[in-house]
Amino acid sequence: MRIRPSLAAAALAATLLTLTTACGGTGTAASSDTETVTVYSADGLSNWYKARFDEFTKETGVAVNLVEAGSGEVVSRVEKEQSNPQADIVVTLPPFIQKADAQGLLQPSGIDTSAVPTEEKDPAGKYVPVVNNYLNFIANPGANPAPATWDDLLGEQFKGKLQYSTPGQAGDGTAVLLLLQHLKGKEGALDYLNKLQANNVGPSSSTGKLQPKVSNGELLVANGDVQMNLASIADDGSEFNVFFPAETNGARTTVALPYVMGLAKGAPQSEQAKKLMEYLLSEKAQQTVGPDALGVSVRKDVRESATVDVNDKSTPAGLLNGVTVWTPNWNTVITELDADVAAYQKATGS
Repeated sequence: MRIRPSLAAAALAATLLTLTTACGGTGTAASSDTETVTVYSADGLSNWYKARFDEFTKETGVAVNLVEAGSGEVVSRVEKEQSNPQADIVVTLPPFIQKADAQGLLQPSGIDTSAVPTEEKDPAGKYVPVVNNYLNFIANPGANPAPATWDDLLGEQFKGKLQYSTPGQAGDGTAVLLLLQHLKGKEGALDYLNKLQANNVGPSSSTGKLQPKVSNGELLVANGDVQMNLASIADDGSEFNVFFPAETNGARTTVALPYVMGLAKGAPQSEQAKKLMEYLLSEKAQQTVGPDALGVSVRKDVRESATVDVNDKSTPAGLLNGVTVWTPNWNTVITELDADVAAYQKATGS
């Protein structure tokens, strides 16, 4: 999905005893004799993680080391480290969590996930969502007229001023391709993306890196997701508007893109990792997803008890009001992804 810093080996070695985040490496140091759980995560949740991990460490004495990267890069790193596993917990977006499972990189955690609806989690117990999230686009306020439809994105004003993260590498970018396939069919999606290429700046493995470019006007339009973009506006003062491109009939549709976590196969601290996973799914932690992460809780009881204002556009509920949420069959997606990405690359010349 996203990447702010790279997931370099040096970062892993240098920060094993420190909670590091993608927003500057702030965190809570751990003593040398403290157990440390290492989390590899798609970026976007660092501020929420920081508070939750501090709470977890205070309650258990177990430190947490966070390494953030793009959703595809997270899985690639775990795959490369199979002979010497470093990660305990993997958090990424679909279809990359399904890819990790298919590659044998996850193991059943055995944790209690009963508060999460059955249809939203892996029946084999290898992965479970931790924060619900959704695809969107962002536009700089200087875009005039402001884009509202898919056809608007093809306009001359966006030539060299539009960028979206790369399908097959970033979760959000993959979701753009999938959504267009859903709306226009596979050939229609490729035809549209071929036309859009005239405006596209070029490939990007990171959706997160596009936010500041839209905020400062280097770009006028980029793809994003509800949780990350709302958090960027609230925490960083980013200047962009969140929107969902409409079809010609005015209908707006998005893709459900939850952050999903699983226990890494060969996790060095598997028992402590399970405790952290259960903590992140606890009612206490999930009640903070809305106000602190600007996402949507994965627990049914927390969602049902939450106060929702559908007119407040600074919240996920307000943004999603009137938007159809589509959830792909991710298991089907993963079987077709390589061919779809190859077809995309051929159609766009990328």
